[in-house]
Amino acid sequence: MPATSPTLDQIWNWLAAVVDPEIPVISVVDLGIVRKLNWCEDQGEPKLIVTITPTYSGCPATAVIKRDIVTALGERGITNVQIETRLAPAWTTDWLSEQGKRCLREYGIAPPQRSGCSGSYAENEAAIECPRCGSKNTRVVSQFGSTPCKAFYVCDACREPFDYFKCH
Repeated sequence: MPATSPTLDQIWNWLAAVVDPEIPVISVVDLGIVRKLNWCEDQGEPKLIVTITPTYSGCPATAVIKRDIVTALGERGITNVQIETRLAPAWTTDWLSEQGKRCLREYGIAPPQRSGCSGSYAENEAAIECPRCGSKNTRVVSQFGSTPCKAFYVCDACREPFDYFKCH
């Protein structure tokens, strides 16, 4: 690539400012949606390929995420961008960064409690810690929360409802 092209590290930093449209306190990088960046040549011009993996294959926010990535890069002078969506391997909560988990908790969403999930939802999601008071005296109200990737819980200690980012 020409010496004037931004480095991949610079681009990762720029994309770390692109927030998830459904959870606006966490970036698409901290969520682990952006998987890979690669410069290539396209008819003699540099082209940036951004590989993403949505949290769910049918995630309704994917189109917005793609648009926001292209917009953020375009604002920094990168106009030749190709977004590739990869569904395999499937996104996993193991790809969430520690900063991302912290952002979720501070926003009032309980982050995934464990990694390497297997078995049924009920087997994996017992004793979820309340993001507000820290109690594990919580119970699931619905396996589906405000988005498909979250479940709805209530804390019996502080009596506050909260979303839990499901392990998968």
